[in-house]
Amino acid sequence: MDNKKKFQLNNVILISIAHFVHDTYSSFLAPIVPLLKTKLGINNTMVSLLFVAQQIPSLLNPFIGIIADKLKIRYLVILAPAITTICMSFLGVSPYYIIIIILLFVSGLSSAMFHVPTPVLIKKISGDRIGKGMSFYMLGGEAARTVGPLLIVAAVEVWGLEGTFKLIPFGLVASLILYFKLRNINLSQDIPKNRSLAGIKATFKKHLPFFLLIAGIMFFRGFMKTSISSFLPTYLDEKGGSLWMGGVSLSIFEFAGAIGAYLAGTFSDKIGRMRMLTIIILVSPILMLLFISSDGPAMFPLLLMLGFFIISSTPVLLALVMDFDSEHQAFLSGVFMFISFVSSSITNLFVGILSDFIGLIDTYKVSSMLAFLAIPFVLILRKQIKNA
Repeated sequence: MDNKKKFQLNNVILISIAHFVHDTYSSFLAPIVPLLKTKLGINNTMVSLLFVAQQIPSLLNPFIGIIADKLKIRYLVILAPAITTICMSFLGVSPYYIIIIILLFVSGLSSAMFHVPTPVLIKKISGDRIGKGMSFYMLGGEAARTVGPLLIVAAVEVWGLEGTFKLIPFGLVASLILYFKLRNINLSQDIPKNRSLAGIKATFKKHLPFFLLIAGIMFFRGFMKTSISSFLPTYLDEKGGSLWMGGVSLSIFEFAGAIGAYLAGTFSDKIGRMRMLTIIILVSPILMLLFISSDGPAMFPLLLMLGFFIISSTPVLLALVMDFDSEHQAFLSGVFMFISFVSSSITNLFVGILSDFIGLIDTYKVSSMLAFLAIPFVLILRKQIKNA
């Protein structure tokens, strides 16, 4: 079999593990928000700015995509988890709001340097099974966001909020292991060198209509996703739940998301990207409304289904981007990540501000209704791809 069409399982797993290590630590913020609110005396609007600070470096994603192919990408994959580990583990120690903002900004920059080139690497080592490769990659990230909330809540339980820095050695050891595993692998050997700015400009112009539709989908779904992924522990805290309940609930959501991320990309290889995406977009807001109206044990099955459908759209959308046969793949990946993180920043700010006025319960209802507005964008995208 042509090596370019061969699915390189070992390398795909290595990159997915790196994704797991990185995102385990980057998911520490949401579970400890109730504690940070008490410690720092901040409201939900200021909380939303913490998430924005973590996502602001995403503005650099297209530029990172331009230069990524000129760097030794494997060292970004190795170093980013270590940097993120240090920044996120010091959140509980920090006595001032501004210091937490700085730590989150640096971790966001590290995240951008990691997340832009790695999907391109996955494409190159997945052969003709890109959807499956993206599913492995997203599984690493979503599994991390399952483990991360439990890890940080357990650390707070054992060492207190100020003792979370003791988690640093675990992340550094993981990065050291990645170094020994990846140092001799030339991950970028098949990736073309994107040197022509004129070519990049032409590529952007060619795919702009596609990315505008993707932006519409991600933006309107983003209100719903942000409400859960950033504010679920706070939402449950307002309803009288404990820190552990918030952390466990977020882990349940992300666990289901990990399954959805794995299966959705793989299924999209078989039944088609747009068919899979349409199912996800239609079902998610309905499940969100059912979750809001639920209480007690009944909410956990809905939370599982909600996590499966909300998060499973990302690998499908990313696979659509990677389906393009372009010499500027890292740049396209950067544009996608730019849209993803900017949408998250805007929706985080919206949810935080709105919840200070009307409460998180009503904000969840508004977010659910806004998610229905993604449907027209999916229908237009279906037509565009069909006629391409």
